[in-house]
Amino acid sequence: MCGIVGAVSGSSVNEKLFNGLSNLEYRGYDSVGMCLINNGRFLLKKGVGKLEEVHKKVDFLSIPGNVGIGHCRWSTHGGVTEKNAHPHLDCSRRIAVVHNGIIENYSELKEELIKKGHKFHSQTDTEVIAHLIEDVLSQNGIEKATRLALNRIEGSYALGILFAEEPQKLIAARNESPLIIGIGNNENFISSDVPSILGYTNKIIYLEDKEIAVLTKNSAKVFDLSGSVKNKKINIIRW
Repeated sequence: MCGIVGAVSGSSVNEKLFNGLSNLEYRGYDSVGMCLINNGRFLLKKGVGKLEEVHKKVDFLSIPGNVGIGHCRWSTHGGVTEKNAHPHLDCSRRIAVVHNGIIENYSELKEELIKKGHKFHSQTDTEVIAHLIEDVLSQNGIEKATRLALNRIEGSYALGILFAEEPQKLIAARNESPLIIGIGNNENFISSDVPSILGYTNKIIYLEDKEIAVLTKNSAKVFDLSGSVKNKKINIIRW
């Protein structure tokens, strides 16, 4: 089972992402990766193997940035390779995506996108999401582009999405795959489960199916896929 962690903060998030991934290792995985935004561009490192093994090769804690996403992958679509490890990018390398779940109609979406000129670099269903958002981004803002893309997807997903041009934002979405929001002090988080971020906050919002969240370091707004605002309860975890 894959694991997602993400953070947007007023300070560096590399250690927070690393610790979050470490706390998700119990879920089982075969590859791992992290992507942060620094000076308007993505800094991406990933590889095959356990977190500590890949960390020795690429040094995840050397990646600077105040917003980022991380992922530990258990392969479904595509083999166990560095190219298939998450995060995945669009053609322009301006959108980064981590994903848990199965996109059931990815083959037809991929074929459509290839005909439009999109170039794919992995065998995963996840990469379709980045290109699908890219395909509608030029006519829409990042939030609407994400909603439009998700409305075309069939299947299950928990998503963390970064946009290089909007380094103050982290977008999350879920459908039939667990994802939570953690409300911190001058920082906010997403994760596949509560224990992975309890070292940083015990204030948790549970996303429901077909909800999308837009996080900054000081806010967490949740919408449905039509764009309507959802009022969400903040749960205090007392474990």
